[in-house]
Amino acid sequence: MSLDKILSIGGKPGLFKLVTQTRTGFVAESLLDKKRITVGMRSNVSVLSEIAIYTLEEEVPLREVFLNIQVKEKGGKTSIGHKDDKLKLEEYFFEVLPNYDEDRVYASDIKKVIQWYNILHDNGITDFDSKEAKEDKSSEEE
Repeated sequence: MSLDKILSIGGKPGLFKLVTQTRTGFVAESLLDKKRITVGMRSNVSVLSEIAIYTLEEEVPLREVFLNIQVKEKGGKTSIGHKDDKLKLEEYFFEVLPNYDEDRVYASDIKKVIQWYNILHDNGITDFDSKEAKEDKSSEEE
């Protein structure tokens, strides 16, 4: 499953998988407890594939940050938890994304990224390559 179907819904903990669209919004399934909820169009919803992290040069897509974490952790879960203290979180994130903008990326953002990575890992969603990268690889093999 790609990050195009994974959502973060404002005011709701964890991540959700888009199940289907309805006339007034959509149905999403929690990746934490598998419960389904209906979400209206007025809700603050973010698609993970469209989130980026500020660096000193540019914005880096979240999938690239997840790839960096995956490489650092050799495919496993993160070595620190999202509830660790601010200094530990910042040190860890500096190892993952050395040039992140410390003025615009807050500890709360780092906590979310770590928590989301672990939720995705627990649900077997570990393929963070972009569609373009996959298409490039398949065209090179032909």
